[in-house]
Amino acid sequence: MDKKEQVMANVRDLFNKLAWINKVKMEKALEGYKPSEVHCIEYIAKSEDPNVTKLAEAFYMTKSAISKITKKLIDKGYIESYQKPENKKEIYFRLTHKGAEINHIHESLHQEFLNRDKVVFDEVSDEQYAEVLKFVEKYSQHLDAEMKKVLNAKSE
Repeated sequence: MDKKEQVMANVRDLFNKLAWINKVKMEKALEGYKPSEVHCIEYIAKSEDPNVTKLAEAFYMTKSAISKITKKLIDKGYIESYQKPENKKEIYFRLTHKGAEINHIHESLHQEFLNRDKVVFDEVSDEQYAEVLKFVEKYSQHLDAEMKKVLNAKSE
């Protein structure tokens, strides 16, 4: 296995381990909620004037798929839609009290996971962080370009 394959295998392995170890607590604390709903709630909580377009772009999903998720969240009472007085065309979302409670549980779990893993991150130097972040950003930009190619090919 060359370096590139080893990096990709290790990244997949890390992701799978994190998903596995976090899944049990997440499912117990957020029982009855789909991950897509929880992440949609999280995005709405952290974003200014979130709408279907912003959510679709953030989650690499179609607007139709996001519309279905947001409709369910509205029906369940976790989010509500609103419009700005100066823009009656666009529909935005915000959390209800129930949605804010779900988001708080989710944020608390993430903080718990960060605290659990603090022992490792405390040993990483600023230079190591800088190198990892540089690599991740470069790879992310490459994947963005590849995604554009796929989207352009689909529209042809």
